[in-house]
Amino acid sequence: VQLQASGGGLVQPGDSLRLSCAASGRTYATAWFRQAPGKEREFVTALRRSTSTTYYADSVKGRFTISRDNTNNAVYLQMNSLKPEDTAVYYCAASATTPITSAVRDPQSYHYWGQGTLVTVSS
Repeated sequence: VQLQASGGGLVQPGDSLRLSCAASGRTYATAWFRQAPGKEREFVTALRRSTSTTYYADSVKGRFTISRDNTNNAVYLQMNSLKPEDTAVYYCAASATTPITSAVRDPQSYHYWGQGTLVTVSS
C-alpha cells in the first residue's frame, strides 16, 4: 500500500487547513504524526476503520478532526484554530492490521507511511 499526503502550506495563526492522505489499498487504521524541527515525531490523531474510533493528542483535541472516505480509501485531517506550535511536517501512516487501543499512538503499529507534507503556521 502506498500513501500520498497532500494539503500542507503556509497559514496564519487561527486559520484552518485540511490535509489529505490517499491510500492505494485497504488499510485497517490510519494515523497522522508530525515532526517539528529539532523535535521527535509525535502522534497527532488516529482512526480505526473497524469501529470508526478516533484518538487525539491532547494538544490538538477540539481543534483537529480526522475523518475517512472509504470509497476513495482516503483519510482527512481537518485542522482548525492553528497555532505556531502546530508547525511541522505531517505524516500519514496506515496499518495492515487493527492495532489494539494501547498501540494506536505507537508509530511501530503502522506499516505504511506517506512522504510528509509541511504545515507552517506563522504571521
